[in-house]
Amino acid sequence: MNILIHPTYFPSVSHFVAIVQADGITFEVEDNFQKQTNRNRMYIYSPNGMQLLNIPVKHNEDNQRQLFKDVKIEPAFDWQKQHFKSLEAAYRSSPFFEYFEDDIRPLFEKKHTYMMDLNFEAIEIVASCLGLDLTYNKTIEYFREPKDMTDLRTLANGKKDSLEFDAYTQVFGDKHGYLNNLSILDLLFNEGRYALDYLKKQKL
Repeated sequence: MNILIHPTYFPSVSHFVAIVQADGITFEVEDNFQKQTNRNRMYIYSPNGMQLLNIPVKHNEDNQRQLFKDVKIEPAFDWQKQHFKSLEAAYRSSPFFEYFEDDIRPLFEKKHTYMMDLNFEAIEIVASCLGLDLTYNKTIEYFREPKDMTDLRTLANGKKDSLEFDAYTQVFGDKHGYLNNLSILDLLFNEGRYALDYLKKQKL
């Protein structure tokens, strides 16, 4: 299938299930920014359970809608250090954190201006870690109802993404139980290169 999907921040497992199983991938880059979505957030499994990591973005002074591709990251907050420390606390003891640490760390040491640019870099880093040959297109205009593509843009809104996947071993699973459909980093740090086989076997 050919899919239309959002570039989100270290996307959910559901995003990568769709990406891995797709025949063709098109990323939506002509839509308006929507708050409270995974465009600028991800969920990880912390020692205290599910944790939200949110990137602060600049909003228009007049509160008018803006295209996501024009949304800038708010530089006044040192979110990179906070997010990487949170990832370390959550996954330092996982089987594959140290294996992929050097691939992922540079993203948190670099100053990005635009949120979307950071998201594409995050997606490409994960694809490389998975050993996935990622090729994709980008939209050139916005369509409310796209033709010839399966519209999976709703996956960017975690509240509308109710997909359930097979359980895998998680660092704090004994403490809090299995947490479904977190950021792809949770799967990557726990399963390593086996994550790609896992993604291929899941049902959308």
